Amino acid sequence: MATPDYIVGLRKHVGHDLLWLPSVSAVVRNDAGELLLGQRSDDGRWSVISGFVEPGEQPATALVREVREETGLEVTPVRMSSAVSHPHTYPNGDRCEYLNLGFLCRLVAGTARVNDDESLAVRWFPLDRLPELDKHALLVIAYALRENQLAGYLEPGTTWDDVPD
Repeated sequence: MATPDYIVGLRKHVGHDLLWLPSVSAVVRNDAGELLLGQRSDDGRWSVISGFVEPGEQPATALVREVREETGLEVTPVRMSSAVSHPHTYPNGDRCEYLNLGFLCRLVAGTARVNDDESLAVRWFPLDRLPELDKHALLVIAYALRENQLAGYLEPGTTWDDVPD
């Protein structure tokens, strides 16, 4: 799904100025233990499957919807694994700060495929052969796969610039 209409409407008023937006990210593994990643169409980078939480939508519902829209897969959330905010500037200059909720997900059904125009490719990767990922994706994956099953977060006083690359 493209940019939701309510964000397009906001952009008409604020231009490229910073927007604070809720989002979700899915950490999905298959039976072989491989990790699902999508190659973004806006910048060509690989990342976890992520998307906007729309007004009136619960985060877990948004997560299931986004994975289905972007990959054709059906997943179910196992647990919320992270809550972090992170900045993002799109190639067109739009600036956002996302409050992102990461979820560890269980694969239910389907075959991974590009299912919309948000991804150039969708692929399963062995954990020891991941492509280059940005620090947000790495953090979401690390929190989802760690033994401590409590949701991870950045300690009070930590800024995004403090997070190592």
